[in-house]
Amino acid sequence: MVRNPETGEIVPVRVKIPTVLPQWIALKPGTGVRFCFVSLHELIQNNATKLFPGMDIVGSSLFRILRNAEVELGEEEGETVAEAVTDAVRERRFQPVVRVDFSSDPDPQLRRALVERFALSEEDIYDPPGLLDYTGLFQIASLDLPALRDPPFSPLTPVRMPIDDGEVFTAIRAGDVLVHHPYESFEQSVERFIETAADDPNTVAIKMTVYRVGDDTPFARSLIRAAEAGKQVACVIELKARFDEERNLHWARELEKVGAHVVYGVLGLKTHTKLALVVRKEASGLRSYAHIGTGNYHVKTARLYSDVGLFTCDPIITGDAVNLFHYLTGAARAPQFKKLLVAPMTMRDRFMALIEREIAHRVAGRPARIIAKLNQVEDVTLCRALVGASQAGVQVDLIVRGFCCLRPGVPGWTENIRVRSIIGRFLEHSRIFYFANGSSDPLAGDYFIGSADWMFRNLSRRVEAATPIEQPALRERLWEILDICLHDQRQSWFMQADGSYVQAQPPEEARGPEKSGTHAWLIDLSRRRALAA
Repeated sequence: MVRNPETGEIVPVRVKIPTVLPQWIALKPGTGVRFCFVSLHELIQNNATKLFPGMDIVGSSLFRILRNAEVELGEEEGETVAEAVTDAVRERRFQPVVRVDFSSDPDPQLRRALVERFALSEEDIYDPPGLLDYTGLFQIASLDLPALRDPPFSPLTPVRMPIDDGEVFTAIRAGDVLVHHPYESFEQSVERFIETAADDPNTVAIKMTVYRVGDDTPFARSLIRAAEAGKQVACVIELKARFDEERNLHWARELEKVGAHVVYGVLGLKTHTKLALVVRKEASGLRSYAHIGTGNYHVKTARLYSDVGLFTCDPIITGDAVNLFHYLTGAARAPQFKKLLVAPMTMRDRFMALIEREIAHRVAGRPARIIAKLNQVEDVTLCRALVGASQAGVQVDLIVRGFCCLRPGVPGWTENIRVRSIIGRFLEHSRIFYFANGSSDPLAGDYFIGSADWMFRNLSRRVEAATPIEQPALRERLWEILDICLHDQRQSWFMQADGSYVQAQPPEEARGPEKSGTHAWLIDLSRRRALAA
């Protein structure tokens, strides 16, 4: 707020903080100090008189506006999906404001002016403690300070994945393979699966879904190479993946140039499933191989996100995958699926049936338990079903990395539900679902992994897929992951009945994952497993 000293008029003015500049300015450190920084906004704030010569600075407030980032496609006649997304991304900076954040002690006049300017309510105004944008701290977090950083760790080659590329398909034929990233190398498993298929003379077709890819994606290059070699290549690219629209458009065009079949999914639905299919000509005839994962085909996030994936040539699962690709790439009606849980067709109903089955087991006096590890919980229908399970006495553990709209421990409603978040070195991104199905043996229950959270948008407005995990050795791996998360007292935050979170504290006598935390324990476990192999 600046004042004209001659007229006394006070005028609100805006100074936009450049995003191209570092958010922290390095200063010459003093004696005994290695690093010294001042924030860019404080530098501007304390030198604002240079921007408005002759004016008095009455006060200043730091704020940011947040706009609706969803890409809404128009219906211009003759416009392609790619053209519509390009136009929508261009218009994003003019989208309606949905929220304003203020730093401490904002000017009341400025606050009122912004509320009126953007037609907001007080519910749309936030006064968060601390920084408005924590992403600027990546600059500080990348400083060369080994004592403050996690010990170095490089993902290990999966034990079941042979080093020789030619043996990848042999290994999958020998039995399903489960991989756990970033503990096991994404490059030596998922990347190599597609690269090998692209260069394999016996490969007939490669089909993939793409939700988010990086600028340096090896997958697009492998698909381009396969298409140039005459293989059938089909790629379902989701152009509405928020903030990745332009990158996905670029790779879609590159694939189209070499004759790959590029489609943009089903009208009205986002394609969020993580699915790859390879069809090979073998001595016994055509055989399909599939990868079904919980994470994106993105090489950088694969080192930071915790995800699981299944490689299989099970003819029923790969047959379901073929049908799903027919639905995504052609004009086929919604197909039937024998094993895969597919949204929006069957997934919600199957999860509801599994929850109701646990209730029936509990009522009959048999073991009943539900464990779900996911990113968000919000779907009202499933939340009500979980409340019913809790009221019936079913023990429910939810390991939810992000927000959860279901409060645990509410008397009469959710006493048997526990909700925790695992926060640490890696971002917990995997979706794993376990249902005891009347057995006290964890390996006898039903397990699923997939791309969907328990959110309305995932179950009703997106194409998602989850696969059952049937082989005992793979179930044992999934139970191991869930059990470690449930014993973690180092990185766990427990939701209370009022919706707040309390950080766990390991007791003095704690051992194993209870003491070291999920991520450190799984790193050590993966190293021990690799040495034993």
